[in-house]
Amino acid sequence: MPKIDNAIIMAAGFGTRMRPLTYDTPKPLIKVNGKPMIESVIDSLHENDINDITVVVGYLAEKFGYLVKKYKGLKILNNPYFDKYNNISSLYVARNSLKNTVILDGDQIINSPSILNRNFNCSCYAGSKIDKWSDEWVMHIDNDGVVKSCDRAGASHGWRLYSLSKWTEEDSEKLKKYLELEFEKNNQHDIYWDDIAMFKHFDDFTLKIQPIENNDIIEIDSIEQLKKIDVSYR
Repeated sequence: MPKIDNAIIMAAGFGTRMRPLTYDTPKPLIKVNGKPMIESVIDSLHENDINDITVVVGYLAEKFGYLVKKYKGLKILNNPYFDKYNNISSLYVARNSLKNTVILDGDQIINSPSILNRNFNCSCYAGSKIDKWSDEWVMHIDNDGVVKSCDRAGASHGWRLYSLSKWTEEDSEKLKKYLELEFEKNNQHDIYWDDIAMFKHFDDFTLKIQPIENNDIIEIDSIEQLKKIDVSYR
């Protein structure tokens, strides 16, 4: 059984939907109940003995510098394309760090650190079961938990995809190869990196879901959502 070797945290974006808070603070560093969101992610990784962490930064990159001093084993990697291209560019610049790797966003709150357990069987995306409409990406699986398709425009039944995925070393090699193909040769700069495995080269991966509850991860995409979780912003 493989074990997670390292983590890549995506933290390069502008956070435009959280303005004006993000004019001076990158979204992953916005405090929720007194704690920057990215520190919730890092602390949860540390609870699972995942200390080799690469944080990919771009917008207001200098603000993340303190993390290197606070967290042993953490590295900062600058994405020079962050202001021009989609998040495929962040994983592209971090592609040489891919092995038995967990990839997750820095602008979320991990309420259940156990979902980052190092033990895993195969490449997978975290997903929570839904039975009402969600406009997030929704995965559909077979009886063995293998992802058979994904609706990027949302669906009313299936498994809502979260920005937490685990990759075996074998699949990481494929992911790296396809990142280089799409970013360098095909000039696919405006797609999500998840498009590679979930759509563009879906048949070359066997992805499963890691079932989670819908409150294990909190993704905050607007100030209205932030107000509901942290009353100090009201």
